[in-house]
Amino acid sequence: MTANAATPHVFDATTEGFQQDVLQQSLQVPVLIDFWAEWCQPCKTLGPILEKLAGEYNGAFVLAKVDVEAEQQLGAAFQIRSIPTVYLMKDGQLVDGFAEALPESVVREFLKSHGIEPAAAAEPEPVEAAPADPHAEVVRLRRESAEQPDKPELKLDLALALLATGAQAESEQLLDALPANLATDDRSVRARAKLGFLAVVRDAPPAATLEATLAATPEDSQARYLLGARLIAAGQDQAGLEQLIELLRRDRGFQEGLPRKALIDAFRVVADEDLVGVYRRKMSALLF
Repeated sequence: MTANAATPHVFDATTEGFQQDVLQQSLQVPVLIDFWAEWCQPCKTLGPILEKLAGEYNGAFVLAKVDVEAEQQLGAAFQIRSIPTVYLMKDGQLVDGFAEALPESVVREFLKSHGIEPAAAAEPEPVEAAPADPHAEVVRLRRESAEQPDKPELKLDLALALLATGAQAESEQLLDALPANLATDDRSVRARAKLGFLAVVRDAPPAATLEATLAATPEDSQARYLLGARLIAAGQDQAGLEQLIELLRRDRGFQEGLPRKALIDAFRVVADEDLVGVYRRKMSALLF
Protein backbone atom coordinates (compact mmCIF):
# COMPACT_ATOMS: atom_id res chain seq x y z
CA MET A 1 0.00 0.00 0.00
CA THR A 2 1.29 3.48 -0.77
CA ALA A 3 1.96 6.10 1.88
CA ASN A 4 -1.22 7.94 0.84
CA ALA A 5 -3.47 5.11 1.92
CA ALA A 6 -3.96 6.25 5.52
CA THR A 7 -7.73 5.85 5.47
CA PRO A 8 -10.12 3.31 7.03
CA HIS A 9 -11.52 2.63 3.56
CA VAL A 10 -8.25 1.23 2.13
CA PHE A 11 -6.63 -2.04 3.18
CA ASP A 12 -4.12 -4.64 2.01
CA ALA A 13 -5.87 -7.81 0.85
CA THR A 14 -4.17 -11.15 1.46
CA THR A 15 -4.86 -14.71 0.35
CA GLU A 16 -5.69 -15.75 3.92
CA GLY A 17 -8.14 -12.92 4.55
CA PHE A 18 -9.63 -12.60 1.06
CA GLN A 19 -12.81 -14.55 1.82
CA GLN A 20 -13.72 -12.39 4.80
CA ASP A 21 -12.17 -9.05 3.88
CA VAL A 22 -13.20 -8.93 0.22
CA LEU A 23 -15.86 -11.51 -0.68
CA GLN A 24 -17.92 -11.18 2.50
CA GLN A 25 -17.46 -7.42 2.71
CA SER A 26 -18.68 -7.00 -0.88
CA LEU A 27 -22.08 -8.25 0.31
CA GLN A 28 -22.35 -5.04 2.34
CA VAL A 29 -20.40 -2.46 0.30
CA PRO A 30 -18.76 -2.45 -3.16
CA VAL A 31 -15.09 -3.45 -3.10
CA LEU A 32 -12.63 -2.10 -5.64
CA ILE A 33 -9.67 -4.51 -5.97
CA ASP A 34 -6.43 -2.91 -7.13
CA PHE A 35 -3.78 -5.38 -8.33
CA TRP A 36 -0.41 -3.60 -8.26
CA ALA A 37 3.33 -4.00 -7.61
CA GLU A 38 6.06 -1.74 -6.29
CA TRP A 39 8.03 -1.81 -9.57
CA CYS A 40 5.00 -0.85 -11.69
CA GLN A 41 5.19 2.80 -12.75
CA PRO A 42 1.54 3.09 -13.98
CA CYS A 43 0.48 1.62 -10.60
CA LYS A 44 2.19 4.54 -8.90
CA THR A 45 -0.01 6.87 -10.94
CA LEU A 46 -3.31 5.04 -10.48
CA GLY A 47 -2.87 3.90 -6.85
CA PRO A 48 -2.92 7.35 -5.24
CA ILE A 49 -6.00 8.28 -7.32
CA LEU A 50 -7.90 5.22 -6.06
CA GLU A 51 -6.81 5.83 -2.48
CA LYS A 52 -7.82 9.48 -2.66
CA LEU A 53 -11.26 8.56 -4.00
CA ALA A 54 -11.74 5.87 -1.33
CA GLY A 55 -11.25 8.54 1.32
CA GLU A 56 -13.38 11.11 -0.49
CA TYR A 57 -16.24 8.66 -1.06
CA ASN A 58 -16.24 8.03 2.70
CA GLY A 59 -17.24 4.38 2.70
CA ALA A 60 -19.38 4.30 -0.46
CA PHE A 61 -16.81 1.72 -1.56
CA VAL A 62 -13.67 0.23 -0.04
CA LEU A 63 -10.36 -0.30 -1.78
CA ALA A 64 -8.57 -3.65 -1.46
CA LYS A 65 -4.91 -3.41 -2.48
CA VAL A 66 -3.33 -6.65 -3.74
CA ASP A 67 0.46 -6.65 -4.16
CA VAL A 68 0.87 -9.31 -6.87
CA GLU A 69 4.48 -9.95 -5.83
CA ALA A 70 3.49 -10.74 -2.25
CA GLU A 71 0.16 -12.39 -3.10
CA GLN A 72 0.98 -14.45 -6.22
CA GLN A 73 -1.79 -16.92 -5.44
CA LEU A 74 -4.41 -14.19 -5.71
CA GLY A 75 -2.86 -12.86 -8.90
CA ALA A 76 -3.07 -16.36 -10.42
CA ALA A 77 -6.64 -16.89 -9.21
CA PHE A 78 -7.75 -13.69 -10.96
CA GLN A 79 -5.56 -14.44 -14.03
CA ILE A 80 -3.77 -11.10 -13.78
CA ARG A 81 -1.62 -10.66 -16.90
CA SER A 82 -0.80 -6.97 -16.61
CA ILE A 83 -0.90 -4.36 -13.94
CA PRO A 84 -2.47 -2.19 -12.84
CA THR A 85 -5.66 -4.21 -13.08
CA VAL A 86 -8.75 -3.13 -11.15
CA TYR A 87 -11.88 -5.18 -10.54
CA LEU A 88 -15.15 -4.10 -8.93
CA MET A 89 -16.85 -6.69 -6.75
CA LYS A 90 -20.46 -6.33 -5.55
CA ASP A 91 -22.61 -8.90 -3.76
CA GLY A 92 -19.78 -11.43 -3.95
CA GLN A 93 -19.49 -11.17 -7.75
CA LEU A 94 -17.05 -9.45 -10.12
CA VAL A 95 -19.12 -6.94 -12.08
CA ASP A 96 -16.60 -4.86 -14.03
CA GLY A 97 -12.99 -3.74 -14.22
CA PHE A 98 -10.23 -2.08 -16.21
CA ALA A 99 -6.56 -2.79 -16.87
CA GLU A 100 -4.85 0.57 -17.26
CA ALA A 101 -3.99 3.72 -15.34
CA LEU A 102 -7.12 5.78 -15.95
CA PRO A 103 -7.30 9.48 -15.09
CA GLU A 104 -9.30 10.47 -12.01
CA SER A 105 -12.27 11.80 -13.99
CA VAL A 106 -12.66 8.49 -15.82
CA VAL A 107 -12.43 6.50 -12.59
CA ARG A 108 -15.18 8.70 -11.16
CA GLU A 109 -17.35 7.94 -14.19
CA PHE A 110 -16.60 4.24 -13.79
CA LEU A 111 -17.81 4.35 -10.17
CA LYS A 112 -20.85 6.44 -11.07
CA SER A 113 -21.86 3.96 -13.77
CA HIS A 114 -22.20 1.37 -10.99
CA GLY A 115 -24.23 3.64 -8.72
CA ILE A 116 -21.34 4.54 -6.45
CA GLU A 117 -21.52 8.16 -5.31
CA PRO A 118 -19.62 9.94 -2.51
CA ALA A 119 -21.20 9.32 0.90
CA ALA A 120 -21.87 12.23 3.21
CA ALA A 121 -19.32 12.64 5.99
CA ALA A 122 -20.55 11.63 9.43
CA GLU A 123 -21.70 14.49 11.61
CA PRO A 124 -19.11 15.24 14.27
CA GLU A 125 -20.08 14.31 17.80
CA PRO A 126 -21.31 17.36 19.70
CA VAL A 127 -18.76 18.61 22.19
CA GLU A 128 -20.22 18.97 25.63
CA ALA A 129 -19.57 22.30 27.23
CA ALA A 130 -17.30 22.14 30.24
CA PRO A 131 -19.18 22.66 33.51
CA ALA A 132 -19.07 26.24 34.71
CA ASP A 133 -16.70 27.07 37.56
CA PRO A 134 -19.06 27.82 40.48
CA HIS A 135 -16.66 30.42 41.92
CA ALA A 136 -16.55 32.24 38.58
CA GLU A 137 -20.33 31.95 38.41
CA VAL A 138 -20.63 33.60 41.83
CA VAL A 139 -18.53 36.53 40.66
CA ARG A 140 -20.54 36.87 37.44
CA LEU A 141 -23.91 36.58 39.14
CA ARG A 142 -23.02 39.03 41.90
CA ARG A 143 -22.22 41.60 39.24
CA GLU A 144 -25.33 40.90 37.17
CA SER A 145 -27.57 40.87 40.24
CA ALA A 146 -26.19 44.25 41.34
CA GLU A 147 -26.67 45.67 37.85
CA GLN A 148 -30.23 44.27 37.54
CA PRO A 149 -31.75 44.34 41.06
CA ASP A 150 -35.25 44.01 39.60
CA LYS A 151 -34.49 40.45 38.42
CA PRO A 152 -34.92 38.14 41.43
CA GLU A 153 -34.20 35.10 39.25
CA LEU A 154 -30.57 36.23 39.24
CA LYS A 155 -30.59 36.01 43.04
CA LEU A 156 -31.81 32.41 42.77
CA ASP A 157 -29.01 31.64 40.33
CA LEU A 158 -26.55 33.28 42.74
CA ALA A 159 -27.91 31.27 45.68
CA LEU A 160 -27.37 28.04 43.76
CA ALA A 161 -23.86 29.03 42.73
CA LEU A 162 -23.02 29.95 46.33
CA LEU A 163 -24.33 26.60 47.52
CA ALA A 164 -22.06 24.86 44.99
CA THR A 165 -19.06 26.69 46.52
CA GLY A 166 -20.03 25.75 50.08
CA ALA A 167 -21.26 29.21 51.09
CA GLN A 168 -24.32 27.77 52.78
CA ALA A 169 -25.27 30.67 55.05
CA GLU A 170 -25.33 33.31 52.30
CA SER A 171 -27.12 30.90 49.96
CA GLU A 172 -29.83 30.34 52.57
CA GLN A 173 -30.24 34.09 53.14
CA LEU A 174 -30.82 34.66 49.43
CA LEU A 175 -33.31 31.78 49.25
CA ASP A 176 -35.21 33.23 52.24
CA ALA A 177 -35.50 36.57 50.44
CA LEU A 178 -36.93 35.19 47.19
CA PRO A 179 -40.48 36.11 46.13
CA ALA A 180 -43.13 33.42 46.51
CA ASN A 181 -43.10 32.34 42.88
CA LEU A 182 -39.37 31.59 43.00
CA ALA A 183 -39.45 30.15 46.52
CA THR A 184 -41.51 27.26 45.17
CA ASP A 185 -39.36 26.83 42.06
CA ASP A 186 -38.02 23.27 41.76
CA ARG A 187 -34.46 24.56 42.00
CA SER A 188 -35.25 26.43 45.23
CA VAL A 189 -36.92 23.36 46.73
CA ARG A 190 -33.93 21.21 45.78
CA ALA A 191 -31.48 23.74 47.23
CA ARG A 192 -33.38 23.96 50.52
CA ALA A 193 -33.49 20.18 50.81
CA LYS A 194 -29.75 19.99 50.23
CA LEU A 195 -29.17 22.71 52.83
CA GLY A 196 -31.15 20.56 55.25
CA PHE A 197 -28.85 17.59 54.69
CA LEU A 198 -25.79 19.81 55.01
CA ALA A 199 -27.07 21.09 58.35
CA VAL A 200 -27.64 17.53 59.57
CA VAL A 201 -24.08 16.44 58.80
CA ARG A 202 -22.31 19.65 59.82
CA ASP A 203 -21.01 18.09 63.04
CA ALA A 204 -21.41 14.43 62.03
CA PRO A 205 -18.47 11.98 61.96
CA PRO A 206 -16.76 11.35 58.59
CA ALA A 207 -18.32 8.80 56.25
CA ALA A 208 -15.53 6.29 56.90
CA THR A 209 -16.22 6.41 60.65
CA LEU A 210 -19.94 5.93 60.10
CA GLU A 211 -19.30 2.99 57.78
CA ALA A 212 -17.05 1.37 60.36
CA THR A 213 -19.74 1.85 63.00
CA LEU A 214 -22.35 0.18 60.82
CA ALA A 215 -20.00 -2.68 59.98
CA ALA A 216 -19.70 -3.37 63.71
CA THR A 217 -23.28 -2.46 64.66
CA PRO A 218 -25.65 -2.67 61.65
CA GLU A 219 -28.65 -1.81 63.84
CA ASP A 220 -27.27 1.66 64.70
CA SER A 221 -30.02 3.77 63.10
CA GLN A 222 -28.43 7.12 63.95
CA ALA A 223 -25.18 6.17 62.21
CA ARG A 224 -27.09 4.91 59.16
CA TYR A 225 -29.15 8.09 58.96
CA LEU A 226 -26.06 10.30 59.21
CA LEU A 227 -24.22 8.23 56.61
CA GLY A 228 -27.16 8.46 54.20
CA ALA A 229 -27.43 12.20 54.78
CA ARG A 230 -23.68 12.69 54.32
CA LEU A 231 -23.68 10.75 51.04
CA ILE A 232 -26.65 12.72 49.68
CA ALA A 233 -25.01 16.01 50.67
CA ALA A 234 -21.82 14.89 48.88
CA GLY A 235 -23.69 14.08 45.66
CA GLN A 236 -23.33 10.29 46.01
CA ASP A 237 -27.01 9.90 45.29
CA GLN A 238 -27.48 6.15 44.86
CA ALA A 239 -25.30 5.23 47.83
CA GLY A 240 -27.14 7.74 50.01
CA LEU A 241 -30.57 6.54 48.92
CA GLU A 242 -29.52 2.96 49.57
CA GLN A 243 -28.61 3.80 53.17
CA LEU A 244 -31.87 5.66 53.74
CA ILE A 245 -34.01 2.89 52.24
CA GLU A 246 -32.16 0.37 54.42
CA LEU A 247 -32.89 2.58 57.44
CA LEU A 248 -36.58 2.56 56.53
CA ARG A 249 -36.53 -1.21 56.17
CA ARG A 250 -34.80 -1.77 59.51
CA ASP A 251 -36.35 0.96 61.68
CA ARG A 252 -39.20 2.87 60.04
CA GLY A 253 -40.28 4.42 63.35
CA PHE A 254 -36.85 5.88 64.08
CA GLN A 255 -37.23 9.43 65.48
CA GLU A 256 -40.98 9.53 64.71
CA GLY A 257 -40.77 8.50 61.07
CA LEU A 258 -37.52 10.26 60.16
CA PRO A 259 -36.48 7.60 57.55
CA ARG A 260 -39.53 8.34 55.40
CA LYS A 261 -39.07 12.11 55.73
CA ALA A 262 -35.37 11.82 54.90
CA LEU A 263 -36.14 9.82 51.77
CA ILE A 264 -38.69 12.39 50.60
CA ASP A 265 -36.15 15.18 51.15
CA ALA A 266 -33.53 13.13 49.30
CA PHE A 267 -35.91 12.74 46.35
CA ARG A 268 -36.02 16.54 46.17
CA VAL A 269 -32.23 16.76 46.09
CA VAL A 270 -31.49 14.02 43.56
CA ALA A 271 -31.81 15.28 39.98
CA ASP A 272 -31.80 11.82 38.35
CA GLU A 273 -35.53 11.17 37.88
CA ASP A 274 -35.02 7.52 36.94
CA LEU A 275 -33.04 6.87 40.11
CA VAL A 276 -35.65 8.66 42.19
CA GLY A 277 -38.36 6.54 40.56
CA VAL A 278 -36.56 3.33 41.54
CA TYR A 279 -36.28 4.34 45.18
CA ARG A 280 -39.82 5.74 45.34
CA ARG A 281 -41.05 2.30 44.35
CA LYS A 282 -38.83 0.68 46.95
CA MET A 283 -40.19 3.05 49.61
CA SER A 284 -43.78 2.33 48.63
CA ALA A 285 -43.16 -1.41 48.77
CA LEU A 286 -41.85 -1.08 52.33
CA LEU A 287 -44.59 1.27 53.53
CA PHE A 288 -47.59 -0.33 51.88
